[in-house]
Amino acid sequence: MFNYFIMSKITYCLLILFVLVNVNIVAQEKWSLKECIEHAYENNIQIKQQKLSTEINQNALKQTKMDALPSLNLGASHNFSYGRALDETTYEFTRNQEVQSSNFSVNSNVVLFNGFKKWKAVEKNKFSLKASLEELEKIKNDISLNIVSAYLQILFNQELVQIAQNQLEVTEQQIQRTEKLVEAGSLPRGSLLEIQSQRAREELNLVDAKNQLESSYLTLTQLLELETTEDFDILRPDFESIKTQDPLVSVENAYNEAESFLPRIKGAEYTVEAEKEALKEAKGDIYPRLTLNVAYGSRYSSIRDRISDVDTTIAPFGFTEQDDIVYTSQPSPVYEDYPFLNQLEDNANSSIMFNLSIPIFNGWQTRRKISNARVNVLNAQYQLEDKKNRLYKEIQNAHSDAIAAWKRYISSEKTVESMEETFSYTEQKFEVGLVNSVEYNTAKKDLTKAESDLLQAKYEYIFKSRILDFYQGKPLTIE
Repeated sequence: MFNYFIMSKITYCLLILFVLVNVNIVAQEKWSLKECIEHAYENNIQIKQQKLSTEINQNALKQTKMDALPSLNLGASHNFSYGRALDETTYEFTRNQEVQSSNFSVNSNVVLFNGFKKWKAVEKNKFSLKASLEELEKIKNDISLNIVSAYLQILFNQELVQIAQNQLEVTEQQIQRTEKLVEAGSLPRGSLLEIQSQRAREELNLVDAKNQLESSYLTLTQLLELETTEDFDILRPDFESIKTQDPLVSVENAYNEAESFLPRIKGAEYTVEAEKEALKEAKGDIYPRLTLNVAYGSRYSSIRDRISDVDTTIAPFGFTEQDDIVYTSQPSPVYEDYPFLNQLEDNANSSIMFNLSIPIFNGWQTRRKISNARVNVLNAQYQLEDKKNRLYKEIQNAHSDAIAAWKRYISSEKTVESMEETFSYTEQKFEVGLVNSVEYNTAKKDLTKAESDLLQAKYEYIFKSRILDFYQGKPLTIE
């Protein structure tokens, strides 16, 4: 029994350990760039809001299509009245009469012609919906670019932290060697103090680099709508050599490609088309309006009776019906109840009516409406032209920045190689007392700055070249 209890406890502990290990593994799962972008698409508030706007535009399009169909309406009413009322049987007014009446109708109306306004409204809303969908894609693209930038910033700051860490480790090793040289009398104690001061500065640099890294993590998690940066990390891609194998695409080719598919341009083009259709819709008010109305109805009244027979005999005074004397007089109708359904059937009426409305003068409202629609068309065209100009300038800047970053990268590579040799030589001379600590620290600072410049040029080139790829319709990736 005791052994069984011990085994149960061990099994329980192992189960808990297994769960904790798996939870830790899940919590430390690293996010790839693709996963970050997909997560943002599902959770970003701007994207959700634009989806709602797109849904509204879809409903507007459906409604304009339905507006072109004939209308059909049913009507019914039931009234109670007391006092003076019209007896529909005798067409005489009665007093202190309680009357119940009902009316039923079916009405249909269709516009035969109105200057094609409804058709143009449908076309306008089609383009508005397309513009809304392109706006949704534009928001996704903007978020994707922001995520790529934030992702690369994390990678950049990670390498800065690593450089700062490496420099601090080198300084720690140098302090140990310098202490021995000072104890041996090969170097003055001032050299040790100077390097120890350098260590303090490098510790501060490491803290600053880690703070920048944490800030870049925060930026990315905010873009992903995550509540905290805790247990969040990204996958570090295995960068191949970033040396270009092919020349960068020209500005003109990149622009022509981007202009043909980029959502911000397509959306602006659809907006222009929508405004043109709105202008045609406004012009429809100039034309006559012809409508067709078909109606059917019936009614019921509680005080209405119907004639069942006509009485043509009257017994004179002093005679009875048993007498054989018959006198002829004015016929007298005999009434009976008029059932509800029979009244509806007998009172049924139908009508067909054409309505023609010809606009002649309405305070120049139509003219002003058309004038405003023309202004909206011009404004939409100017917005399209402005977006094209902005796109061309963006591609120009990205192309120029990519070339400049590539040149800086090549130059920085050579500088780092030179600084590494210089620092190694200075370090050897410092250890034998041929240079002082100031010269040693200067060489080390120069190497650190060269490594930092190389990193900055590297990631700037990666980002700018990926933007050029994006303008050509290629998927965003940093591998």
